[in-house]
Amino acid sequence: MGPTAAGKTDLALAIAKQFPVEIISVDSALVYRGMDIGTAKPEPEILQDYPHHLIDILDPTERYSAGNFRNDALRLMADITKRGKIPLLVGGTMLYFKALQQGLADLPSADPQIRAKLDAEIEQYGLAHLHARLEKVDPISAARIHINDPQRIQRALEVYEITGQTMTELTKETEQPLPYNVIKIIISPEDRAVLHQRIADRYKIMMSSGFVDEVKSLFERPDCHVDLPAIRAVGYRQVWAYLQGEYDKDTLVEKAIIATRQMAKRQLTWLRAQQDGVWFDSGSGLPIDQVVSYVEETLNDLSTF
Repeated sequence: MGPTAAGKTDLALAIAKQFPVEIISVDSALVYRGMDIGTAKPEPEILQDYPHHLIDILDPTERYSAGNFRNDALRLMADITKRGKIPLLVGGTMLYFKALQQGLADLPSADPQIRAKLDAEIEQYGLAHLHARLEKVDPISAARIHINDPQRIQRALEVYEITGQTMTELTKETEQPLPYNVIKIIISPEDRAVLHQRIADRYKIMMSSGFVDEVKSLFERPDCHVDLPAIRAVGYRQVWAYLQGEYDKDTLVEKAIIATRQMAKRQLTWLRAQQDGVWFDSGSGLPIDQVVSYVEETLNDLSTF
């Protein structure tokens, strides 16, 4: 686990060389085909040598939830374990990690009529109006959901209208602990400035590698639009706005880097709350030897029970 640009993929490959693991991606953007540059997807030759589960499984027009991830991950973990290997979950989508570790509330399925009504409200009054309504019925969810996130605002209001209970109330009722012993490795540069510089450097490399053309291929598809979760991924939505003529390329890069740093800040906030996580500093290089030693020691301890 770790924020974006912390070195998670490279560390996972180093672990895979030392232990009998299979990698499961924990990333809400890597599930999409054709979204390679902006997601820093591992190169095809790496994926061939070290197969990653839950990469390239959906078209960008499809939706993938934390519930979908939990079901898929548990199925894969059971299969990997049955074959005598160790599941290695790698990524930065903290909501997916949370869903896997704690379970999810039994929320109702989408209601097309309510969705259509909420869509009409957005068109007539704007997204801020819906967020203000959510703030009245479920202030905790409203504080957690960004005012510019139509999918999650609509879902929270939809759940309330269907059940009469808020998302906050329903999610408190579920506790489904993960039925595995877990070694929780967290990597990140201790110096925030190092992480910020890496984010800026990586985004500039993406731009020079054809990121705008990658997004343009989606932009030109009649079935893709800005409200799809895939297109709202950090980096992609900024390029999409650039292609719509909202700002120039320099502004695009600036906005995307800022948005990525903000995402990293949210990731770190969540990671600091993981009391059973062990932190390793990746500021001056990957802590491969330290992590391998820690994993060996922990596996030995587990095998004695």
